[in-house]
Order: sequence, then C-alpha cells, then structure tokens
Amino acid sequence: MEKFIGNHMIYTYENGWEYEIYIKNENTIDYRIHSGMVAGRWVRDQKVDIVKLTEGVYKVSWTEPTGTDVSLNFMPDEKRMHGIIFFPKWVHEHPEITVCYQNDHLDLMHESREKYETYPKYVVPEFADITFIKNVGENNEEVVAQAPYEGMTNDIRAGKLI
Repeated sequence: MEKFIGNHMIYTYENGWEYEIYIKNENTIDYRIHSGMVAGRWVRDQKVDIVKLTEGVYKVSWTEPTGTDVSLNFMPDEKRMHGIIFFPKWVHEHPEITVCYQNDHLDLMHESREKYETYPKYVVPEFADITFIKNVGENNEEVVAQAPYEGMTNDIRAGKLI
C-alpha cells in the first residue's frame, strides 16, 4: 500500500469526464470533479475502504452523503483505472445540488437524499486513463485545498499547483 498511499492523480473516463483524486491516507481521500455531470463538485476527508487486490492494483470504495456509491480500481503502473459510480436517481435528476464544496453542505446532501427519489440508480461503469500521477505524501492538506476551476488540471500537470 505504501506505493499507492499519497498518490495525487488526474484521470479521464472514456466518456470524457475528468476527475482528480488524492489518496490522503489508508482510509481517506480528497477529490475534485472537473467535467461531467457533477463538474465543480469537490470533497475533502471522504472516508473510504482501500485495498490492494494484487501487485499494482488497488480498489477504493465509498458511499457519499448523497447516497452515491463509488468503486474505483486503480492500476497506476499501466496508467489505467476502471470505475463504477452508482448515482441515486435524485443526483442524476438534480446534479446541480451536489456541485459545491460538499463538506460545507452535508445537511443539504442528507436532506436531498431524503427529499428526492433514490431509485432507480444511474450506473456509470467506465474505464479511464490516468493522465497525471505524483506521490505527494500522506495527509498533505495543500493538494485539494480550493474549488476546481477551468484549466486547473492543466495547471496541476504543469506543476503550477500541487
């Protein structure tokens, strides 16, 4: 796990959605969503389950306060990832509610989960290319410290941001 913990990655799903994730420690991630259905969403200190499936293959899984379930299989050496996201019906129909810094709006996420329909789930299974990977160490609070903005992933790749 020591090769995986501390990795900061940007990946682009085959459907064009671009995401960023920081494997903060053995049970926590931070992430930002740069394009796609919920572009602009960002989250810090999301509790997750991380396991090493085999040499060079890691699974990160969690349930968000929105009720969205996520399971990602990372293969950093191959610069590939496969993810499956199970969006509740309400997130698919009202994604704008989730486009925020989630940590400041947990009550709204819980209220929306109760107010709107959950099923059927909108399932998105996709492969992705990892377009940036750098190990920045554990518990680095500077990695995902601001809202996503247009061109941010290019700034990260260029070394302008951590």
